[in-house]
Amino acid sequence: MKLSKNVLPQQRIEIIDALRGFSLAGIVIVHMVENYIGAPAPGDFNEAVHQGIGDNIVDGFIGLFLRGKFFALFSFLFGLSFFIQMDNASQRGEYFGGRFLWRLILLLAIGYVHSLFYAGDILTVYAMLGILLIPFYKINSKWVLAIVALLFLGVGRYIVFYFTKGENLFGNMGITPDNPMVLEYYDTLKNGTLLDVFSTNSYNSHLNKLNFQFGVFGRGYVTYGFFLLGLYMGRTKFFQKYEEHKKLIKRTWIWSLVLFVVSGGLIALTFGSMGGNVTFDKWIAMFGLTAMDLNNVAITFILISVFVILYKKTKPKKWLATFAPYGKMALTNYFFQSVVGTFLLFGWGLGYIGELRNIYTFALSILVISVQMILSTWWLKKFRYGPLEWLWRSLTFWKVFPLKK
Repeated sequence: MKLSKNVLPQQRIEIIDALRGFSLAGIVIVHMVENYIGAPAPGDFNEAVHQGIGDNIVDGFIGLFLRGKFFALFSFLFGLSFFIQMDNASQRGEYFGGRFLWRLILLLAIGYVHSLFYAGDILTVYAMLGILLIPFYKINSKWVLAIVALLFLGVGRYIVFYFTKGENLFGNMGITPDNPMVLEYYDTLKNGTLLDVFSTNSYNSHLNKLNFQFGVFGRGYVTYGFFLLGLYMGRTKFFQKYEEHKKLIKRTWIWSLVLFVVSGGLIALTFGSMGGNVTFDKWIAMFGLTAMDLNNVAITFILISVFVILYKKTKPKKWLATFAPYGKMALTNYFFQSVVGTFLLFGWGLGYIGELRNIYTFALSILVISVQMILSTWWLKKFRYGPLEWLWRSLTFWKVFPLKK
């Protein structure tokens, strides 16, 4: 494979790295408090981690501000990064689509190894959905936004539900806490060896994840919507000129707040009308899930808007910019936080799964984030890339790039 001479990295945009690091921090908190289960949790687990008002506050905070929002922010940045890579190559007179496809195949391999530790891995999903980004690079922005709107409004979910009536597309794990497969998987995490976890996560967990992503819960459709939205925002050069977009930022957070209130009302109305026994075999439940998606979209837009507003101010920017090294090494940090988290919690490691209250796993997540941020800053003073970033880049271009500065 012939390599262009002009493959030196373009100058990075600090606010994008900082936002990526910030989104990764939110993901760590969610995963750690969920004990890296990556599947429905049994009733005994839920009782064990909720023992006081502090645990419920942590759960409420994560549910309102983090769960479903920071993965969306991370997805948005993936789409943005895709555009930046394609655009940089285009400015050099090259086409990056083929190499980006190879890059996704490498990401799939890295993600598969990561998924052996943590069933909730998103890298494999990104690698598969990322292929669909390539043909959208040159599609008119109006069509891109129209498809984003359809995805956010739940079209994918409705099509699937029309044919399945809520039955699983892949796998057969239920979502109720007393489901036998839920209990069996939890027992594997709590008492199994590392090889037991790897064996379960190597295949069955991927089927269950695919059902969550592309079944009626439709996480994958929303993820792809944020990919496309990131692509669109890349075209506008928003983050290169974010200080000039005062009106756009203001309108975004105001309308997002409106969407948050309206979608919150729809969530209460739809699920409230179903009484205490909520099942996902009715159209009304599908509308409720879409309302939840729109609520997450609204919070994600608010997070981006507030982050940009604060980044314009000197003092907040100094603190937020500390997330930039963390974001530059996002792949490495994402991978190894799962290795550390599963070691601390699963039976093959220290075995604290289901033994720590939410307030303690929340504190533990802050500790992991802090240590990784410090290590990222130290590492990037000596090296050009994070370890996995260097490996990914070198294999992408079939060239060993210099690691040390």
